[in-house]
Amino acid sequence: MEPATENEWDRLSSSSSDGEEQAASDGSSSQFNRQQHVAFLMMMYESLPHHYQYQEINRITLAHFAISGLCLLGALDRVRVDKDAVSDWVLSLKAHPSNKADLTNGEFYGFHGSPSSQLHPDDNGVLMHNGSNLASTYCALAILKAVGYNFANIDSKSILTSMRNLQQHDGSFMPIHFGAEKDLRFVYCAAAICFLLEDWSGMDRERAKAYILNCQSYDGGFGLTPGSESHGGGTYCAVASLRLMGFIEDNVLSKNMSSSIIDLPLLLSWCLQRQAADGGFQGRANKPSDTCYAFWIGSVLRMLGGYNLIDKEALRGFLLTCQSQYGGFGKCPGDLPDLYHSFYGYTAFSLLEEPGLNPLCAELGMTEFSALGI
Repeated sequence: MEPATENEWDRLSSSSSDGEEQAASDGSSSQFNRQQHVAFLMMMYESLPHHYQYQEINRITLAHFAISGLCLLGALDRVRVDKDAVSDWVLSLKAHPSNKADLTNGEFYGFHGSPSSQLHPDDNGVLMHNGSNLASTYCALAILKAVGYNFANIDSKSILTSMRNLQQHDGSFMPIHFGAEKDLRFVYCAAAICFLLEDWSGMDRERAKAYILNCQSYDGGFGLTPGSESHGGGTYCAVASLRLMGFIEDNVLSKNMSSSIIDLPLLLSWCLQRQAADGGFQGRANKPSDTCYAFWIGSVLRMLGGYNLIDKEALRGFLLTCQSQYGGFGKCPGDLPDLYHSFYGYTAFSLLEEPGLNPLCAELGMTEFSALGI
């Protein structure tokens, strides 16, 4: 995924300046254009447009969107993706302790987000700067799952032992060992990492559960931190974490809701209210619909067993207005496509059971095949 200064993206941008931006996204198509989406992701995989240069430090996240997106589209085995080369690149971003004692020195030994944040160790083998973080580690493991890498070859001990350094007294997690915020995003990353590595020694689940429960708001949704406004992303991180940790049953709405550790009726009401008049989902009250929340909110409803309560046809119609005729999805109707919203557009269509797409594991944000190691 090398950045480029001149490519198809520039030509898309120039054509849009002639009044074609709406057509680039709208296209008035009533079909999910799978082949164009595969071509879009392959363009991103082979040569990232220069517009993404400011995201260089998050290169592994962009790679996750491209490779896991191809996996969702059922195209990873049919395109020019060297899985061994992908695995080698991802593994090269792993931070390694110089000795066993380093695992308790307060630092985290996961994966870096990019080679540019990965400085070489000094002559004694000590890392000059360890920038590995939870979000990049989740993305690294997601990519390795997508390409079928054998997790028995991963140094999971260094990841899990050092990850405990990031959990705070209130149960939350920081993404990195110094100077960072703490919220539900990183609780989710920690839970997903433990689940994927099949080892929960990396976190205290009871403390994490307590933090999550403190984040449920009066209206039923979850804020990213206790006392903050309910948010689609925060609500997904809360519910998915509780599911992965085993505190919420699958399809819990069909069971005895009174025994649930969270207020399920209020949560269900909040989620259903997020589907707007245009069929899309909003991340917060009184906000416009956005492609990505079809995943964040839709996945919560899928996990709870309430996905059939939404207007699927209206949602599909909204998403198609965000689909570019060149492949990919924009944030809103009329926007040019980007990797983030494209990936979550594909996950949303997987939830809608679009023919030709692989089924989605809502808790992990990857295909069920990847999650099961198939």
